[in-house]
Amino acid sequence: MRTPRTALPRRHRLVTALLTAVALVAVGGVSACGDGSAAAGGDKGPLRIGYQRFGGLSLVKARNAAPDVEWSLFESGPALTEALKAGSIDIGQVGEAPPVFAAAAKIPFSVIGTSAPVPQGEAVLVKDDSGYRTFADLRGRTVALNKGSNVHWLLVRLLAAHKMTLDDINVKYLKPAEGRPAFDNGQVDAWIIWDPYFALAEQPGVRVLADATGLASNREYVLAAPDAVQNRSDDIRAFLRTYRTVTDWGIANPDERARTLAPELKIAQDVTERALLRSAKPLSPVTPAVGDELQAIADGFVALKLVPGPVDIRGRVDGRFNEVFQ
Repeated sequence: MRTPRTALPRRHRLVTALLTAVALVAVGGVSACGDGSAAAGGDKGPLRIGYQRFGGLSLVKARNAAPDVEWSLFESGPALTEALKAGSIDIGQVGEAPPVFAAAAKIPFSVIGTSAPVPQGEAVLVKDDSGYRTFADLRGRTVALNKGSNVHWLLVRLLAAHKMTLDDINVKYLKPAEGRPAFDNGQVDAWIIWDPYFALAEQPGVRVLADATGLASNREYVLAAPDAVQNRSDDIRAFLRTYRTVTDWGIANPDERARTLAPELKIAQDVTERALLRSAKPLSPVTPAVGDELQAIADGFVALKLVPGPVDIRGRVDGRFNEVFQ
């Protein structure tokens, strides 16, 4: 037989409810105090870094030189700038064309660092038995490249140098992972690509038709989200110092650099070393001359109607971190 429930006196019920409410308020107060302390301490989470499979940032990651940051890998610069647009990264590293396409798309960012020129780090590849001897021989042929990447600007410069236009060739926009099989299988006549994909494709029967020497600087650029520049400048400055230190170490120790980076890139050490010897350069400040160079690239793309204009990329250059690179 069940024992009948005895009703609590009204006053007792009120006291119990009051004590429960006080306990809940106390718990909520502790949580709020914890949140407030974190905010007051400036705990904004890890700095979020976007990087590509090759480049200076890959070496920082491979050496675990910045253990407190959050890394995100991107196949190309345009994909990385989309992450900036989405607000999912704070800093990223790209080539010279992606900032222009991103600015044309109204993606907010600042250019806060660059590298010395790397013209040998991108090239036009053809088959050795193709008979092509100059870029002009590709008139009427199919040329593959990644749209909006550094190699897109190299294409523009090559066309101008040989008094050709986009109408003189068939352009096929392919991501690096798509471009290599298309080139290997003869679906395209030439492939314009950058390291380390360039070095990976340097196999018997493949020839470099032209690189960017005398045509394009092919610099790397460091981009940052405006919110991060405004609110996390100390964190960014500290990371950039690490970035420069690791870059300088790699240049001074090329053999160890290749041994360190090859597992990160998942490619053979000799291929890694070949790519690094021509493509790994010191970091540099963003000077007015660098801004002018970027603006000339933007104006070139606008003139060909490859991006809507006008594009003011010069105004995106922010030199507040220049002392790190000097």
